[in-house]
Amino acid sequence: MSSSSPRKHLGLAALLAALSTLGPFSIDTFLPAMRAIGDSLAASPLEMQQALTVYLFCYALMMLWHGSISDAVGRRPVVLATTLLFGLASIGCALSESLGTLLLFRALQGLCGGAGLVVGRAIIRDKLDGAAAQRLMSQVTMLFSLSPAIAPVVGGWLYGAFGWHSIFVFMGLVGFALFALSWFWLEETHHAHARQPLKARYLLANYWQVGRKPDFQLLTAAVSFNFAGFFLYIPSAPVFLMQHLHLGPTQFLWLFGPAVFGIMFGAFLSGRMAGHFSQREIVSRGYWVMFVAAALNLGYNLAVSQMALPWAVLPLALYTTGMSLAAPSITLNLMDQFPSLRGTVSSLQGFCQTMMSSLVAGVLAPLAWASPLRLASVMCVLLMLGFACRMGYRLRQTGKA
Repeated sequence: MSSSSPRKHLGLAALLAALSTLGPFSIDTFLPAMRAIGDSLAASPLEMQQALTVYLFCYALMMLWHGSISDAVGRRPVVLATTLLFGLASIGCALSESLGTLLLFRALQGLCGGAGLVVGRAIIRDKLDGAAAQRLMSQVTMLFSLSPAIAPVVGGWLYGAFGWHSIFVFMGLVGFALFALSWFWLEETHHAHARQPLKARYLLANYWQVGRKPDFQLLTAAVSFNFAGFFLYIPSAPVFLMQHLHLGPTQFLWLFGPAVFGIMFGAFLSGRMAGHFSQREIVSRGYWVMFVAAALNLGYNLAVSQMALPWAVLPLALYTTGMSLAAPSITLNLMDQFPSLRGTVSSLQGFCQTMMSSLVAGVLAPLAWASPLRLASVMCVLLMLGFACRMGYRLRQTGKA
């Protein structure tokens, strides 16, 4: 493991966080302009929802390969290839003149957008162990979490000033900039002696080895359901903000700002608690916070007939605090189950979580966004499912002791 200085680790955290922003930027930046894009391409709101669902499906599908390819050829080549292709796909989106063409390039964006997140987790575990790894993971989470707050604001401003095409041009510039930064500053952390062969049969065997383990299944489901409780509000944001709260396309910060503050604060707490509390204690505190937040959200929506700011969004900030407090410890626990297959573990975990997000975006959100109370109720159900998976893991550990 590396003994690099804290300053160098902070620089690495900034770069890995920036690479991870490709995913949320592709989701959040174009949300304020979805209606305008649909009007321009003669697509209904439900058809435009496919631009998010297709992206998430391809994002999840390729996550199965990002980590495994990086286990075979190294972390750096995967990052360089995907950032360059993401930039080109974004320019393709900007030049699209039909919904079909837009969906094609959105699919290509999805195939590339998750590499930074998946490979970044593996890089952290390549370099560091224990509390140091948790601190770096928390630093990445704090920096990365800025993007969901910034992205819709940037998207709304670009749309208002230059039209919807400029949003995808901006995404392209982000991709090209990250390619350049990675070319000059990202070192290889997975060296030749530790690499795994890139063979389909071998990959399938690795996925089977990882995926069939009940502890992996339970922890992955816990993280996925926890995140889904918040992610439900992301594809619902145009309806939640513009119809229920009567805000404009440049005011998405009212939702994403408090939620992102919660993510950053939870990640900060996770980093501060690392080495002072066990991972089990940190995760338990995270669930307490999430349950309080979900109860407040449901209670508020039951008590009022018309939502008002800031009360409509403050429970989301509390929820994301608990979610972010628990996530680094659960993620590191997942990685540590297979030390020689961290890229594969990261890929499979990311695939499962993103497929859950795709299901939320394509099915649950459209069914729930007509009513704020329905959104709050679905959040509670998703959290309870996540907690049940976490308790299932705890029971298994108690039985092994």
